[in-house]
Amino acid sequence: MQTIHPIDVIQHKRDGLALSDGEIQGFVRAMVAREGPGDSPADAPSDAQIAALLMAIFLRGMDARELAALTQAMRFSGETLDTSSLGGFAVDKHSTGGVGDKTSLLIAPMVAAAGAMEGGVRLFDPMISGRSLGHTGGTLDKLETIPGFRTQLGMDEFLAIVRECGFAMAGQTPSLVPADRILYALRDHTGTVESPYLITASIMSKKLAAGLNGLVLDVKTGSGAFMSREEDARLLARLMVQTGERAGTRTVAMLTSMDQPLGRFAGNWVEVMECVELFQHFAPECEFSLEPEKVRLSSDLVELTCVLAGWMIHLGGQAATPEAGAEVAMGTLRDGSAYERLLGMVRMQSEDIAGAMAALAEPRAFHRPRATRVVKAERAGYLAGMDCAQVGWAVQRLGAGRKRPGDPVSAHAGIEMHVKIGDRVEEGQALVRLFAEDSAVLEEPEQMLRETLEIGPTAPTVTPLIGDIITSKQHG
Repeated sequence: MQTIHPIDVIQHKRDGLALSDGEIQGFVRAMVAREGPGDSPADAPSDAQIAALLMAIFLRGMDARELAALTQAMRFSGETLDTSSLGGFAVDKHSTGGVGDKTSLLIAPMVAAAGAMEGGVRLFDPMISGRSLGHTGGTLDKLETIPGFRTQLGMDEFLAIVRECGFAMAGQTPSLVPADRILYALRDHTGTVESPYLITASIMSKKLAAGLNGLVLDVKTGSGAFMSREEDARLLARLMVQTGERAGTRTVAMLTSMDQPLGRFAGNWVEVMECVELFQHFAPECEFSLEPEKVRLSSDLVELTCVLAGWMIHLGGQAATPEAGAEVAMGTLRDGSAYERLLGMVRMQSEDIAGAMAALAEPRAFHRPRATRVVKAERAGYLAGMDCAQVGWAVQRLGAGRKRPGDPVSAHAGIEMHVKIGDRVEEGQALVRLFAEDSAVLEEPEQMLRETLEIGPTAPTVTPLIGDIITSKQHG
């Protein structure tokens, strides 16, 4: 095997040359090997050299072959999930992050329920999720508000739950894509987090390591997205679709608006509560019904969930078109089969089954914030807009997010939106309700929300929730 010298790789990329597959694979292999037992290999790059390569990639970019090679080298840098034994089609979705984005909690059970239908390919969703980052929420933090819920599973147990329930939701293990853990830590310190090439390699290496046959990407754009400019989001979407297809995974991306929180709630338990109440509202066997206004405020969440799930069901062969797949997904919500899948998964992943089932049966009773406050409209008009990132930071300040990795998060902190952009409001009408564990933390987020919620004299033009859908056919 050819020895790769880190300085040569750095200089080649610095000078605008395309790196060979061998250079990329050798650099990543040596980088990960230094984390193992014993002495570091002679060709192991130092942190400074890794940082230098990251900056060279940030400035020079990568062509499609280089990006595919980097993603694959990262993907196979550690343990991978072998889904071939499931005997079906493994499909997942990924969101680039948003405020109130809890679609995963609905999508995974819906796809699993659709995959259990007779006459088609069995669908499985091995969903490996993350934690809160910056002003955006994390699926694992939401799930861990369920009593006893375990998000750290060994690969064998994870696969067993997927086989039994049709899906499982867990965190990344230390042995899964260790190259990404090393690179991400240094990206955060070197000003290279925003590189679309490094973002693509990070996201896609982890998703492909889960043994997926299909992947649907929700790429956010707008004020609450990491990629606020549409052209940046579009580039990222194209790179991820291209990389997934090169790896043999059917991949689709859609651009979606993140100019306001998705659904009614943003936080941790409150987002679980919103999803469970939607399940219960639609399921015929549940004696529970949401008020029409609350259903309306969650309608964007339901719409996006069904479109994403529809594409997943279509890619997996259970529907002839994405639109037909969306109808199948909505059907699993209406017949209660998706809710039953959720309950089954929670039973298998919770160490406190009785506590978990009680919380899900009465989610509003389980919601126990110690302090609340309501922000009201100071004048009549229309909700004309907001900086959605600032709304996300307000949720973080309430205790639902982290200032730094490893910080604890509050289960019950968050917000409830009472209006959507474009709604008519009257003076004194509730706009948003805040939840916290301590009344002392309410002041700053309340002020942040008052500053950003804009009331105007005329109804604004509302950006469509779902924009372009990007497939491999659109860019060759």
